[in-house]
Amino acid sequence: MNREDIQPATAQGEVLDIASPKRTKELLQRHDLTLKKSLGQNFLIDPNILNKIVGAADLDPSKGAFEIGPGIGALTQQLAKRAAKVVAVEIDQRLLPLLEETLAPYPHAQVVHGDVLDVDLHALFREHFNGLEKVSVVANLPYYVTTPILMKLLEERLPLENIVVMIQKEVAERMAAKPGGKEYGSLSIAVQYYCVPEVVTIVPHTVFIPQPNVDSAVIKLAVRERPPVEVDDEAFFFEVIQASFVQRRKTLYNNLSAKYFTKETKPELEQLLHGIGIEPSRRGETLSMEEYAKLAAALAAYLKR
Repeated sequence: MNREDIQPATAQGEVLDIASPKRTKELLQRHDLTLKKSLGQNFLIDPNILNKIVGAADLDPSKGAFEIGPGIGALTQQLAKRAAKVVAVEIDQRLLPLLEETLAPYPHAQVVHGDVLDVDLHALFREHFNGLEKVSVVANLPYYVTTPILMKLLEERLPLENIVVMIQKEVAERMAAKPGGKEYGSLSIAVQYYCVPEVVTIVPHTVFIPQPNVDSAVIKLAVRERPPVEVDDEAFFFEVIQASFVQRRKTLYNNLSAKYFTKETKPELEQLLHGIGIEPSRRGETLSMEEYAKLAAALAAYLKR
């Protein structure tokens, strides 16, 4: 098979974009590939959306890009046009020969076979991005594993500038939600503890092959240098937040008493909440991150008595 069969060029020698219905179908058919629903494989075929994704990442020739799930390389190709180095982790071994050919014009783009949830990301970054000014994650994430991937990226505190990902629209709205709304929850607080979120654009389900059942959104998470609140014990801070949302319709008092208090000590929870200026009748979705930081500190002090 000639490389030209995979990467047709214009008369001027420019490599054509992969992201089109025709090119995507040609590549999949030529390599006799069927997409795996179990891996959430939905390939983007709209170059305008790709440009918005890449543009949001603020890449330039001094920066690196880390991609998760490159598929057939449509987004990888655009990243390689902007960044000094691109590294993509692909779980589906069947796609590796195809990616080797579609990315052949971009020697600074490298594909690593593996499951990103199992990969030692710090070692990968040291090996591939050493010496680069900044690195951003840019990816079209599978719906079924969006949250575990993002939380791994954030909790490991990788040296990241931005995380720009296309995910399910509802999940993006939850990540960017403010206190008081139905979308606001433990995921909102966890993401906003590490990042400043911004929904870049809504992506209709019609611009994928195959088409998913729901619309997507591109969200930009600008990674904070430090969290907006100070907490002594991050694990306990997030535990308290999770406990506050166990049953969303219940009050903060009811959720926390079930987790941390007995029938006899429940009145002490009411006193604790009043002491930090939080009404026991409030629900978890009404508390700001600052209020959760105060709540976690007060609960930690109480439990250590």
